Amino acid sequence: MGDHEPVVVDEPLHLFGENTAPAPGEIALSALGGCLAVGITAVATWKQVKLSKLELFLEGDIGNPAAWGAGGALEKTPPEMGFQAIRVRVVVEGDATRETLDEIVRHANYYSPVANTMRNPIPFSIAMAE
Repeated sequence: MGDHEPVVVDEPLHLFGENTAPAPGEIALSALGGCLAVGITAVATWKQVKLSKLELFLEGDIGNPAAWGAGGALEKTPPEMGFQAIRVRVVVEGDATRETLDEIVRHANYYSPVANTMRNPIPFSIAMAE
């Protein structure tokens, strides 16, 4: 986390957690929302639009019936697990037309590194540290 405090995560009780902090999937949605908010603000500034309100509401359908394969859960394949759908609703107001604000949101979405990481398959590996 760079020079910042570590982010604490937990899971709800039904997924073997204690529900003391956001779940990793909620943190992933938060990262997406943060990336989009920064992008929307940057694009608005670039287009000389002053925003007076910006709120993002994120929700996702996550396929985690396997609970990491623990507890005798049914076997699942990777496409059946993880986010199956993500929805983002953006409330944005500023000194521009609805069409301009919509274009700002579309532009930020198109160039969002986090959104594109979630949208596009990438090479991914995990290995034990030496």
